Amino acid sequence: MERIILAAAIALLAAGCDARTPPAPEGQPSQAPAPVAQPHPQPTPQPLAQLPAGRTEKVTNDLYEFEYAYPPKAAAIPGLKTLLDKRLATSRAELEKSSKSDQVEANKNGYPYRAHSSGAKWAIVADLPRWLSLSAEMYEYSGGAHGMTFFDALLWDREQNLARTAGDLFISKAALSAAIREPFCAALDKERVKRRGEPVNRQSGDEFDACIDPAEHAVILGSSNGKTFDRIGILVEPYAAGAYAEGTFDITLPVTERIIGSVKPAYKDEFSVR
Repeated sequence: MERIILAAAIALLAAGCDARTPPAPEGQPSQAPAPVAQPHPQPTPQPLAQLPAGRTEKVTNDLYEFEYAYPPKAAAIPGLKTLLDKRLATSRAELEKSSKSDQVEANKNGYPYRAHSSGAKWAIVADLPRWLSLSAEMYEYSGGAHGMTFFDALLWDREQNLARTAGDLFISKAALSAAIREPFCAALDKERVKRRGEPVNRQSGDEFDACIDPAEHAVILGSSNGKTFDRIGILVEPYAAGAYAEGTFDITLPVTERIIGSVKPAYKDEFSVR
């Protein structure tokens, strides 16, 4: 919005007037005008540091479709940016190699080649003083009936300047699994019931009714306070806990004393009970 400031000039007429302060009567102190306090200049606000742009790579051709993206906060950490750029390059090279190979086979055997695809999108889960927690939803299609969604996760340790997995902070994968398996499976069954419209019987012998091991899937660490990890998420791909049509499962659990008990001593202070 444009703002127009109008200044009105006031003319002081001095004809026949003496602008000087008249002398004070004898015996009284001079009544010189009190100095007017000048306002201190306000500091100029410094512009906020601008995060570097994240990266989004998209390639579409007759052979394949490729997409890979990560956010600005990841790009702002040189070591993490280098790691993700390497993963991007590796993913694209592998996609191109497999696509060319399958195209040759399709032409050789006289059936139509279907362009392959690969995608990965990284997102921030939590940004703590020491840690940047990220998760990725990925997708691959290699010419079959449908593609496949799967997940990845990592923690960037700012103190050590290296990437870790959530599992690295726990005594062992078995210890993590033991601490979260029962509440995880209870939450998973609730989601299964919503999608199936019928109770889940873990004793049915059906693999899609079983209580799966959460530690075998992508584990992400989250935070509601911006200081410590106080929630833990498990991302489950299709076919792992239900039919393909049921899709993926995203189960979030609050951190409990039992979960903290499965954390390595060096990292216990990074967690809190929610």
